[in-house]
Amino acid sequence: MRSVLPRPGSPGTRRTALGLAVLLMASLFAVLGPAPGAGATTAGNVTGVTRSGDTFTVTTTGKPTARITVARADIFRIWLSPDGTFTNDPAGADLAVRTSFGTVGATLTDAGAYWRIGTSAISLRINKSPLTFALYRADDTTLVWAESQPTSWTNQQTTQYLARGADEQFYGTGLHLGEWALRDKTVPVSVSNSWTENSNASPAPFYMSTNGYGVMRNTWAPGSYNFGAPTQLTHNENRFDAWYFAGDSLKGVLNAYTDVTGKPFLAPIWGLELGNADCFNASNPAYTGDHDRLRHQTTPDAVGYATDARAADMPSGWFLPNDGYGCGYTDLPNTVSSLAAQGVHTGLWTSTGLNSINWEVGTAGSRAVKTDVAWIGGGYKSAFTGVQQAVDGIEKNSDGRRFVWTVDGWAGTQRNAVVWTGDTSGTWDAMRWHVPSIAGAGLSGLNYASGDVDGIYAGSPQTYVRDLQWKAFTPAFMTMSGWGATNPSAGYNDKQPWRYAEPYLSINRKYLQLKMRLMPYLYTMSRVATDTGVPATRAMVLEYPDDPVARGNLTSGQFMAGDSFLVAPVVSDTAVRDGVYLPAGDWTDYWTGKVYTGPGWLNGYSAPLDTLPLFVKSGAAVPMWPQMNYTGEKPVSTLTYDVYPRGASSFTLYEDDGTTRAYQNGASARQTVNVTAPASGSGNVTLAVGAATGSYTGQLASRAYEFTVHAAAAPSAVTVGGAALPKLSGKAAYQAAATGWYFDPADRAGTLWIKAGDHAVNSAFTVTATGLTLPAGTPVTASGPIPQAGWKVVAADSQETTNENGAAANAIDGSSATIWHTQWSSVAAPLPHEIQIDLGARYAVDGLGYLPRQDGGVNGRIGQYEVYVSDSTTDWGPPVATGTFADTASAKKAAFTAKRGRYLRLRALTEAGNRGPWTSAAEITATGRPAP
Repeated sequence: MRSVLPRPGSPGTRRTALGLAVLLMASLFAVLGPAPGAGATTAGNVTGVTRSGDTFTVTTTGKPTARITVARADIFRIWLSPDGTFTNDPAGADLAVRTSFGTVGATLTDAGAYWRIGTSAISLRINKSPLTFALYRADDTTLVWAESQPTSWTNQQTTQYLARGADEQFYGTGLHLGEWALRDKTVPVSVSNSWTENSNASPAPFYMSTNGYGVMRNTWAPGSYNFGAPTQLTHNENRFDAWYFAGDSLKGVLNAYTDVTGKPFLAPIWGLELGNADCFNASNPAYTGDHDRLRHQTTPDAVGYATDARAADMPSGWFLPNDGYGCGYTDLPNTVSSLAAQGVHTGLWTSTGLNSINWEVGTAGSRAVKTDVAWIGGGYKSAFTGVQQAVDGIEKNSDGRRFVWTVDGWAGTQRNAVVWTGDTSGTWDAMRWHVPSIAGAGLSGLNYASGDVDGIYAGSPQTYVRDLQWKAFTPAFMTMSGWGATNPSAGYNDKQPWRYAEPYLSINRKYLQLKMRLMPYLYTMSRVATDTGVPATRAMVLEYPDDPVARGNLTSGQFMAGDSFLVAPVVSDTAVRDGVYLPAGDWTDYWTGKVYTGPGWLNGYSAPLDTLPLFVKSGAAVPMWPQMNYTGEKPVSTLTYDVYPRGASSFTLYEDDGTTRAYQNGASARQTVNVTAPASGSGNVTLAVGAATGSYTGQLASRAYEFTVHAAAAPSAVTVGGAALPKLSGKAAYQAAATGWYFDPADRAGTLWIKAGDHAVNSAFTVTATGLTLPAGTPVTASGPIPQAGWKVVAADSQETTNENGAAANAIDGSSATIWHTQWSSVAAPLPHEIQIDLGARYAVDGLGYLPRQDGGVNGRIGQYEVYVSDSTTDWGPPVATGTFADTASAKKAAFTAKRGRYLRLRALTEAGNRGPWTSAAEITATGRPAP
């Protein structure tokens, strides 16, 4: 994605001295960490509090002074100045763009041991001796957070210390690469440009808590957040300045946070389609890559790629045909117009600067920018300023909307740009941590977060397909060509979905076409983000904050795409997906129509390469377009609603012209569909389509409406506005008719198809299916993945040492990139080998998962095996499972009747390929349920 190096195809050399310096400094910070020592200073005791309107000043026994500004009943700022002055505000108006919401009328009370600032939402205590703060709800009884000791500072760092709640969980810090539930983790609020797990690609000095609050440090200084006990929040500056947001939910906190820092921008609708970045001017002598790249000699060669996409019937929406690294561009106006004729929009990927953006946008017609290495190393404000320059270049020279991808984000970036995960590889392990990374970015208000499809390096047809599947359900995604493995023939180093052989070609097409059909749903979800700060890609905790399983990382491998779709990506070489968590309610398998009832775990889900585990929440009414390969290819003369009736539910469709900023002045429309159905069994199902409110250029005066209603048996009749629709004999008759209905019991376990005819968009109508039978759900099991956080290796065969040196823990570290391997370079111990694991607590264990090494090596794969579960490591009893694993790299599972115990033992009796007396494992997992 970001090339700072000589030429494509040499991943080991894509680091400049600057990049290495940044990485070294980040590493030193991680090692030294926040450790206020004896030289740290605190404010001392409070001597008084004065007020001016809704601003309160706290004086202390020394120079330090605190200022509290109450901006809204639920939003306030604490600024603690060591020198007692408030002139040093390095963030200025960059991060907090709105700081006034009108007069609050906060109260000030001297309560003896503390001063109290009160509003209708909060009670902030200013403890007098020493100065510490504590936040309560308005009742002054319900604690939200409290400092466990005074904030301290040195010349280099300032740290706040908070007491941690017994079950308090934390989220945020921007595009953090890895799991999104942060309790007990130390997270860098800084960039290393290493783009590896547990680093931060686009940090934000923001976090929020399940206690119902969020905090943004008002600073450009990097930091580190330790969410231990106590929680330690450090930034590299000798001042403390933070905005606080109190809410009754995580969604409420995000709404308040983005009220201050800016709502997520609304991308042009074509920005939700697949994009591609590459150099198409390789003949330029200054280009640092391969000058002989076929069909990449001059910039207009990009048009040939668009032609290929259309010939393959493959959706694609935008290209960035300039990578800047000596590439440059030729004949940009002709490229833009020729690509537009193919339904493709054009932007520029720049590594050098934006000096020509006025001409590029205003004359040549470019409409997107990807800022890159010119902004690395200059600090977070430098990248932030570059994004603003790109935004201004687009919006001051056209009527288009901002569509910018940035290399290093910060708090407030959500209002201007897409962030992405950096230069990563197309591996199963990278895919594994990408899923929580992108879902977790939304917990910092970043609606548009992405990673290159199948990474920038390496990859395979299988990893490409799997990565594309789930990223199609995120708002923005892109392929990055030019550095990947040659595929599918010599001379082409790119990762275009139409350049793969079957069956991969058809699978890629299937998911890109599905995204295009779902465009009105996904675009509406992005508008929801713009209105509320709640992202389209949602970690499970956002939708199910009271579900104890959804609150933590057991669900970090799945996400909600909007409020209706649950997406559970397959991130290893397997055709079976275990550990899908379905919260309370009914969930319909999108592909088969089978209904599952949660809460609980779905294991053993059949997921061959063409199947993304995808479930629809009961009550969903999902709008869909006709099939097309790019926005505007066809008029949306028919709008289809895919309906999963159960109880009362609704969906409000958002529409505008999709490209201009006219929506900011109200040029848009909304239309609500209310669904009323029985909770179970049979009854009438009504679909009440409301009149659209609002208008915009290009809005159709009328359109046809179609409904696909998922049911177990046919209704007795279907009416529109009380008038009966004709019952048709089958699919052929239905396709030929203008109106009517038929029921297909073989279509996804039962689907009622309804053509309701043409209706004016500004008028309402109601469709009723009389006596419709709803499908019954199959309860899922309470057995799920046993969290690895508490696991320890009790005993294992060695890795390269006589006594096991700790490397066996690689088999239970959650990363498929690390392995446990028995001794091999000296005299190898004979089989059998074994590993014994302490699960940290007692469980009824009913399954063991085994992922062979994923590093390309094959020796050590387990063949014949035995599994044991026990409460003692000295008395294992008989095995609970025996069998033989196949000699492949795919994930394996041994299921068995649940047995209670704290300890798990896996014995490898043979090596699958009979290559030698070795045993290896990338990951060992287990399923079960707690067993006191």
